[in-house]
Amino acid sequence: MPTSARFRPRRLLALATDSLPARAYLGLVALGVVVLFLAPDSPYAMAPALLTAPLSFLPVVLPFGASTAGGGAAEVAAAVLYGGWLLLCALVNAAAFGALARRPDRAPAARPRRTLLAAAVDNWPARAYVAVVAAALGTFLYAVLLSPDPGFAGIWPLIAAAPLSFLAVAVSAPAEYSLPWLGTLVFSVGVALAGLVNAVLIGRLARRIGGPPSRG
Repeated sequence: MPTSARFRPRRLLALATDSLPARAYLGLVALGVVVLFLAPDSPYAMAPALLTAPLSFLPVVLPFGASTAGGGAAEVAAAVLYGGWLLLCALVNAAAFGALARRPDRAPAARPRRTLLAAAVDNWPARAYVAVVAAALGTFLYAVLLSPDPGFAGIWPLIAAAPLSFLAVAVSAPAEYSLPWLGTLVFSVGVALAGLVNAVLIGRLARRIGGPPSRG
C-alpha cells in the first residue's frame, strides 16, 4: 500500500504552492473569483466552481451552499462556508497538480504509463472515488436504458467526473440529436475517461500526502 493512514496538512499546503503548475492553477482560480465578483450574472461566474470541481459540487447534495435560503445572517454564513469550501477545494486540486508534477521518489520498474494509471486503483481514496463515478454512471445507464423516465439522471455522472465531464457533454451533444444511443455511448466513455483522470490525480495526491517524506 503506497499510502499510510496519517494525513499531513503541511505537505498538502506545500504541494499546492511549491510547483509552477500548482501556482498557475491557483492563479487561474483567483482570476475566476475576480470574474465572479465583477460579473456575477455572466456565464463565466461559474468558473470558480468548475475549476475546483469535482469537490466543489459536493454541496449540491449537502444542506448548505451559497444559495441557502433564510436571509440575513443565514445567507452570509452560507456564503462564508461556501467560500471556505471553494478555497479548500482549490488547495486540494492545486496539491494534486503539484503531486503530478513531482518526479517519483524511485525509478519505477514498470512502464511509465502503467505506473501512472496504477495511481487510480492502488490506494483507498482513488478507489473510493472510482466507486462513486461507477455508481453515478451505472445509475445514468440504468435510467436511460431501462427506466421509462430517465429524467435528469445524467447530472450525477456529470458532477462526479467534473470538470472534464463537461467536455463529454459537448462532444456527445451532436450525436444525441441523430443517434441517441451513440450520444449515450460517447457521454459514458467521456465520463469514464474524465473519472480516470481525476482518479489518477487523487491517487498521486494520496501517495504524496500519505507516503514517506520525499526530497523531490
